[in-house]
Amino acid sequence: MKILKSFSPLLFLVFAACTANNSSVNYEFATVRRGNIERTVSASGRINPVTTVRVLPQMGGKVERVYVDFNDIVQRGDILAELNTDMLRLRRDQQYAALLRARANYELQQLNYNNQLILAERNLISEFELRTSRTNLDNLAADVFSAESNLRVIETEINQFAFITSPIDGIVLDRAINEGDTVSENSNSAASIFTLAENLNEMQIEATVGELDITSIHRGQAVRFTLESLPGRTFTGVVETLRLMPVILNNVVSYTVFIRVENHDGSLLPGMTCNVDFIVERSENALTISNGALRYQPSSLSSEQIEEMIFYASLENMNEEQRIHALNARNEAEATRPSQSQAQPARAQSTVNTGIAGMVTGGQMQRGGFNMGPMTVQSSPRAAMTVTMRNLWYINEQGSLEVMQVMTGISSGSSTELLVLDPGTIEGIQFILRERI
Repeated sequence: MKILKSFSPLLFLVFAACTANNSSVNYEFATVRRGNIERTVSASGRINPVTTVRVLPQMGGKVERVYVDFNDIVQRGDILAELNTDMLRLRRDQQYAALLRARANYELQQLNYNNQLILAERNLISEFELRTSRTNLDNLAADVFSAESNLRVIETEINQFAFITSPIDGIVLDRAINEGDTVSENSNSAASIFTLAENLNEMQIEATVGELDITSIHRGQAVRFTLESLPGRTFTGVVETLRLMPVILNNVVSYTVFIRVENHDGSLLPGMTCNVDFIVERSENALTISNGALRYQPSSLSSEQIEEMIFYASLENMNEEQRIHALNARNEAEATRPSQSQAQPARAQSTVNTGIAGMVTGGQMQRGGFNMGPMTVQSSPRAAMTVTMRNLWYINEQGSLEVMQVMTGISSGSSTELLVLDPGTIEGIQFILRERI
């Protein structure tokens, strides 16, 4: 404390100047409050079923009957639609006749081959004639087998493919055919005639996250989202997976994140758009203050006066050894400064880099260090976070401007968490938010 007393005249001059300049300035104030604060990443997304199946016809034909409609519940194997089979039945009759003809030719050739075999045993025909007879028999046997296969194909089309069935237990989301339509066999997914969802009790959100925020997203992360169609309601979910394939549109890189959500009440419908907030950091019952108070700088003070006050405010957070080191470093900088015109950048830089940043470990603050820049600290109930030293201005009991250096943590965009060892030293103080014009 002796070191600080030696600089008390300078502090008095700075505060006196502040008092003189502040007499005609009106302020708006902000107080420190307790509450929950969190840092989030915002994105937009679309709700879709977890599993969607597109049903395609396995054969072409005229639609004879359609048994289901939109939103119908179906079970695996249920008939969705039936195709006309009149032409198939005619083809089956023709193919059956072809099979009978092939069998008759085979039986006749079998009899001929047996006779040729007896003649060959008596050396009445050549080996070539016997092998020719055997080859003809094998060819006719192949004709019989081919005719039987073709007949089974037609019967399968009549008994199975003509009936379009559900491959899963689910609900009909889309029906693209009506009775009387003609469908064709096509492997293109655009030709699907039914779209089924397996389960609407569990849905997923496909959210688009920019490359600057994607590093804050991880599997299992809690998510909160809202829908414009359901105002006043907030839903929750969990990050399921993150696709590593980037989506590049107009030189903007983004990634697709899948979020698993529950839909037991059925209020979430496929295709709905939603606003998603990924919860990156969260602190409960924390000391918070408006970000405007952290950005404020007095207009009634010069940059040199602000620098002086911030420097001596930083000494309050140092131990004796650190104060001596900081004061010596400042004196050396003053002695080596070539001119007042060149001093301004150096003094501003000194203000940024001189000070004290505490380390929060296990929820407690430890004094030490000089770097006032961002740092990462670990706290057991919370993930790694970045803290910085910031300035808060207020009017002291004598009516003069005064500044306090505090360590900040999570920022929600409108307010910021304050990390202090003794909350009693900061609660109740009215910090300057802005100057009233």
